[in-house]
Amino acid sequence: MRDLELPGRSLAISRNAMAATSHPASTLAALDIMKAGGNAIDAAIAACAVQCVVEAGSTGVGGDCFVLYSQGGSTDLIAYNGSGRTPAAATLDWYAKAGITTLERHSPHVVTVPGAIDAWTRLVKDHGRLPLAEVLAPAIAYARDGYALTPRVAYDLAAQHETLIQDANATATFLVDGKAPLAGTVQRQPALAETLEAIGREGRDAFYRGAIAREMVDYLQAAGGLHTADDFAAAEGEYVTPVSATFRGRTVYECPPNGQGVIALLIMKILERFQPKGGPLAAENLHIELEATRLAYAARDRFLADPDKAEVPVEHLLSDKLADELAGMIDPNRALDPLPVIPGGAEHKDTVYISVVDKDRNAVSFINSIFSPYGSGLMTKKSGVLFHNRGQSFVLQQGHPNAIAPRKRPMHTIIPGMLAENGRVVMPFGVMGGHYQAMGHAHFLAKLFDHGLDLQEAIDLPRLFPLPGTNTVETEKRLRDSVGAALTGRGFKVEMPKSPMGGAQAIWIDWEKGTLTGGSDPRKDGCALGY
Repeated sequence: MRDLELPGRSLAISRNAMAATSHPASTLAALDIMKAGGNAIDAAIAACAVQCVVEAGSTGVGGDCFVLYSQGGSTDLIAYNGSGRTPAAATLDWYAKAGITTLERHSPHVVTVPGAIDAWTRLVKDHGRLPLAEVLAPAIAYARDGYALTPRVAYDLAAQHETLIQDANATATFLVDGKAPLAGTVQRQPALAETLEAIGREGRDAFYRGAIAREMVDYLQAAGGLHTADDFAAAEGEYVTPVSATFRGRTVYECPPNGQGVIALLIMKILERFQPKGGPLAAENLHIELEATRLAYAARDRFLADPDKAEVPVEHLLSDKLADELAGMIDPNRALDPLPVIPGGAEHKDTVYISVVDKDRNAVSFINSIFSPYGSGLMTKKSGVLFHNRGQSFVLQQGHPNAIAPRKRPMHTIIPGMLAENGRVVMPFGVMGGHYQAMGHAHFLAKLFDHGLDLQEAIDLPRLFPLPGTNTVETEKRLRDSVGAALTGRGFKVEMPKSPMGGAQAIWIDWEKGTLTGGSDPRKDGCALGY
């Protein structure tokens, strides 16, 4: 239980249903949808659509989506991969002949065909209870009638001024007289309202075929992109089989590659080879977490890719043999330098994560992203679609499993998580923050089960993250003050993060008491609420 004399927030507790998101309007939309007869799937998609409007720097219809869904607490999870693919013409030879050696953020070549709308429409049709138009109605109202900027949204908007001002449509939508507006400013996105209304009325074809698709293709081609109408018409996500591993006696489920959920599980398997020492923020514990993360991310960067286009050794990544070998490389007193080659076969980004549990104990772990804050900064005029920059995850290296190729999905950082114990799902959870997310999953669960913290306490703790391939550790101020010197003495280079580190939401299902407990990250504007 938290110290009530200290600043902070209490856990949200309810009996019937609960939503935890990074924006209050999104949380309220989810609850309203469930009160109107919708289930957790309807509520999560309604919440996400609202955030595509009111928290546009973090997510949008021009992004991608991954989902884990438990029906009534069952561990027979439904998983959906809603990540988009490159144009059919995107070959390594084309980029080489064009003289393109890096995939720049503000470029059409980092825009894969957005997969979010495919995922939303498919999931509502297959598993929802309400019409799609009703699910999208709250977002349409915000886009058309207006919404007030919340503090974190305004912070992100100001931080991305130089990105937004490069595109006339993004400038007109998000800036005022070429400047970033302050919190409390009312904004509207009427073009996006029309797009969402069309999707609600006509379904996925309104986005991937017809006038909206033609405008997206024309816009991207005018910027030099390789996208065609056929690329958009061919867009399709897929139901997939989750991967899992045990951690401290519980089962953790993640979406399989091309997402990095398998890397979160690898970090947990390494941590299981060690016993915690001292408190949750003791340098000894953080050192092991950092080294486990550095080794697991090295494996990620070597192996992870689209399994439709490359061999991804999932069994090897989840094997006890690999976890034993990597754990054995860790010196508990000194950072590995250089990192070893992993045996066997960039900076933080932005996303929204949503947890929802309904009265029937259907549980959704839902994540939707445009990668960097405000994505690529590229935005259509008539349809109001802000494109992601997920293609920056690709490499332009012949023979690499994650090399860009036709109709290929990039290695993805966004990962929804689901936890089960005693044969039932007990917690949908997730952590925002791009590359941080895999470590974030392991860090969060370790604080819950190694140190007995509650959801909100674990979310509130200060964070750190080793930048992949380096010994540089981005560390929030509270940790820099308390253990910065100790980490430096162990061979790490401690730096302040460029922006608030990630965000998290989680909902715990107490099957015996019949209650729900939720937590939401103070680094964002949102909250957990139930009824």
